[in-house]
Amino acid sequence: MKKITFIVALLMCFISNAQTTINGKVVDDFNQPIPGANISLKGESIGTVTNFDGVFTLTVTKKPPFTITASSIGYEESSIEVTSAAEEVVIVLTEGNVLDLIVISASRAPERLFESPVSIERFGVKEIKNTPSVDFYDGLENLKGVDVNTNSLTFKSINTRGFASFTNTRFVQLIDGMDNTSPSLNFALGNLIGMNELDVENVELLPGASSALYGANAFNGILFMTSKSPFDKQGISAYAKGGFTSQDAAGTNDFYDVGVRVAHAFTDNIAAKVNFSYLTATDWFAVSEENIENPGESRLTDPAYNGLNVYGDEVRAILPGAGVVTRTGYNESDLTDYNAESIKFDGAVHYKPFHNDFEIIYAGKLGKGQTIFQDSNRFSLNDFFFQQHKLEVKNDNFFVRGYISAEDAGDTYDLRFTGININRRWKSDEDWFNDYATAFATAVGTDQQRHEAARIAADDVRLEPGTEGFETAFNEVTSTPDFQTGSRFKSKTELRHVDANYNFGHITNNFADIQVGGSFREYSLNSAGTFYTDFDGAINYSELGVYSQIQKKLLDDRLKLTGSVRYDKSQLFDGNFSPRFSVGYTLGKNRNRNLRASIQTGFRNPTTQDLYLGLDIGEGAIVGSAPDNLDRFVRTSTTGITYTGRIAYENSYTAESVEAFIRSGGTAPLEIANPDIVQPEKVTAIEIGYRADFGKLLLDLSGYYNMYQDFISTVDVVSPLDGSVGSAEAQAAIATGNFAGFQAITNSDVDINSYGAVLGISAKVFGDFDLGASYTYAKQDFDQEEDPGFRTNFNTPEHKVKANFGHDNLFTNFGFNTVVKWSGDYVWESAFAVGEVPSFTVFDAQLNYRIPSLKTTLKLGGTNIGGGEYFTAVGTAPIGSQYYLGLTINNF
Repeated sequence: MKKITFIVALLMCFISNAQTTINGKVVDDFNQPIPGANISLKGESIGTVTNFDGVFTLTVTKKPPFTITASSIGYEESSIEVTSAAEEVVIVLTEGNVLDLIVISASRAPERLFESPVSIERFGVKEIKNTPSVDFYDGLENLKGVDVNTNSLTFKSINTRGFASFTNTRFVQLIDGMDNTSPSLNFALGNLIGMNELDVENVELLPGASSALYGANAFNGILFMTSKSPFDKQGISAYAKGGFTSQDAAGTNDFYDVGVRVAHAFTDNIAAKVNFSYLTATDWFAVSEENIENPGESRLTDPAYNGLNVYGDEVRAILPGAGVVTRTGYNESDLTDYNAESIKFDGAVHYKPFHNDFEIIYAGKLGKGQTIFQDSNRFSLNDFFFQQHKLEVKNDNFFVRGYISAEDAGDTYDLRFTGININRRWKSDEDWFNDYATAFATAVGTDQQRHEAARIAADDVRLEPGTEGFETAFNEVTSTPDFQTGSRFKSKTELRHVDANYNFGHITNNFADIQVGGSFREYSLNSAGTFYTDFDGAINYSELGVYSQIQKKLLDDRLKLTGSVRYDKSQLFDGNFSPRFSVGYTLGKNRNRNLRASIQTGFRNPTTQDLYLGLDIGEGAIVGSAPDNLDRFVRTSTTGITYTGRIAYENSYTAESVEAFIRSGGTAPLEIANPDIVQPEKVTAIEIGYRADFGKLLLDLSGYYNMYQDFISTVDVVSPLDGSVGSAEAQAAIATGNFAGFQAITNSDVDINSYGAVLGISAKVFGDFDLGASYTYAKQDFDQEEDPGFRTNFNTPEHKVKANFGHDNLFTNFGFNTVVKWSGDYVWESAFAVGEVPSFTVFDAQLNYRIPSLKTTLKLGGTNIGGGEYFTAVGTAPIGSQYYLGLTINNF
């Protein structure tokens, strides 16, 4: 026993003597600490990270001399030789430029942004700290080539390269590999129920088609948000922001946003983190009473008035002698309280069982929010709940992950049908129009006076906002999940997803880097018949895909060739191949210029809404065109005629010809529509680009041309409820108002192309001031006359300019940043409304002050400072100004 004790003690002494502990600090060129910097023993996997003060302690099993390396995102890597354990090491990192940053998403493997085979944008911790936007997600709008459409204060939609919408099904958003899209409403939840900005490690954005690696719907681009590892970034961080919003309609209102992150590595094997944030505010008010059908005409002058943010006036009838008449609606401000709220919680446990890069991760995200969402109608999302749970196994060469996304619509309701069915609570449509017709026939005076008298008579017992009767009807309607009598939207839809990837680069790197992967996804639609045609139970269908990529460097690593191909198959459609080929070449003696070119194909399957939607929208209905959906949609007209959604596709006229027929008194010809059921959409995308690093001047230029096939969108049609199209009976039905209106989901036979260019410049001026500017050009090539009823929903300005000017350290611990954005005018098309969005200019600014002793940063800023109100989509609220004061503690 004594011998064993002696041997153990001897071994312990040997181990102790072999260990060396190094203490040090990492600072920047201004002698400011760099928190979260990675410190490692050169050539080995041993390492640590600096704390908020830039301080680190590294213990190694070597005696000096040896070399340690320090690195941090946004800085050039630096190494230093350690000759004695007694000395305190100070490592200075020089700020690098954005082109030297490492990105992953372009090729699913680490590479310099400078050498990326396609266009890519990056937004990291430094950019988050410098953005004048209120939160990091809003700050993404400052990236070149990026468009952000504002639905409400807390809900924004990101897009690139045109064809934008708030559901934006051509653009994918992933948070730690999980799709952030609502599986029922098809909109990316953005940062309403997204990531806590304290936990953001970096954001990468790929404009353009990415289907070859990321599958269906990565069509116009893809956004990757990656969170911090609790092994690398430990401690407690927190932020608090407060301020006010200012809008003509809403006035001045306070807002508050607080968050906290807690992360800890309990051992070298296990670490965990939790994040929580809460935001409360008053949303922007949408109060436009512009007449959608006849701009410039008011309710007083137009009996068929249909106000933009007025609901209930979509219900119309053709009355003898009076013409087209609509019911009196309610303003949106009478149907919602405009409260905005976001509650986000997430946690993760990371386990490294073998003390190497092999890692097992469980992550869970829970979010609840209240906001306004605009799609085919405008919805008040109340207590909308979204959760995701992921299990992932990975190392540096592979990953396998599976996750589930589930939502609960809570008390969400449709604003349009709230107005419609409150009206029906106090008087049925049939009785209202009969009262109107009777009063109009007996009234005297001019036509306008007769219409005024008729409306007063028909509205004799109208429920007025603010009265007890109105509140009772409002509560009844918004709690009834049936759009025939109520407006509540129900959904407990789920999405289940599994994907995997293996990179053989460590095996085949002498030849090329080779990757293979695949994915499987299943949808389970469950809206209880309020949104989808799932009145008899959940609708389930699935998609799968496999892909491979090979990448090879030649000519002294100056030439990079990348080829990839993916095959995807939906349960409802034939399979699709998506190949991509790119070439990049680095020029110059100093390898400071790069040319790139790529050609790739992309495709997107019709969305859940395109396939199984069955939604009344007041003036008609949107019916998805999955073959088994046409007969699932069943309605009964006010005259007792029962019909299905099939008539929209097999017995319909174009809406334009019906409108012309009615206005002409029945003399204009009717044009048969009968659109085909929807098929997957395809695109062939060609891109060229040039990047250059001229020291203090960086240049990035790219151009693209997209050619679409079987472009998916909607077409307005009208179906007679008597007779077949082309017959006298059908014509008579149209003339007497015996018809049903639809928006059909279909593909266009017309060639649709788009093209554009993006130029970005960033420079150091006047010493170390940061100056950046970008110009984006986007244009669609579509002849509307070839398909008059087809809407492409391009929804993108032809010209857009952005510029920024600032300094990280104007003087000790003080920095600032300013951003100005100008957008040209454009036409907005959607199922909700069509109209022009005027050009606008926005100026944002922030001042920040760091207090190192308290590990705290103060930030004072504002958005749309001194500017006029503007909007980015027809039907949404005008965007006012927002001013804030923020405090962030221990964020690294």
